[in-house]
Amino acid sequence: MQKLNFPSYNFRFKNSENKVAIFDTIRKKFIILTPEEWVRQHVVQYLLQEKKYPKSHINVEKLLKINDLKKRYDVVVFNPDGSIFILVECKAPEIKISQHTFDQIARYNMTLKAQFLMVTNGHNHYFCQMDFENEKYEFLKELPNF
Repeated sequence: MQKLNFPSYNFRFKNSENKVAIFDTIRKKFIILTPEEWVRQHVVQYLLQEKKYPKSHINVEKLLKINDLKKRYDVVVFNPDGSIFILVECKAPEIKISQHTFDQIARYNMTLKAQFLMVTNGHNHYFCQMDFENEKYEFLKELPNF
């Protein structure tokens, strides 16, 4: 897998039916390693190791219903009260981050109401803070630490 714009992390791998799998510490199981999963696992380690969020506050790839459509978010970080603090949208490294990507995470966030958003393809990271009152988001240099 290619080098991403994250610090280096140690991952566990295994071969499964001629495919490489990576261990997800949140889901506690091996997941087939796709380019998007490679980015997702770096985001999880970034949140755990750099931003110091507790593992118990992080959730990965859960189903979400938006206007009767079933969608799946990539990563969320919960507040202690169960509300969503950070919503992360991961794309494969070859996918360019576009307005469409921001529209997608904004649609998800109409339901989830996260305070912060992160969009990444592993090379480019964008961080936003929501302003629900004015229905917009402001770009930030970084996500807040725990």
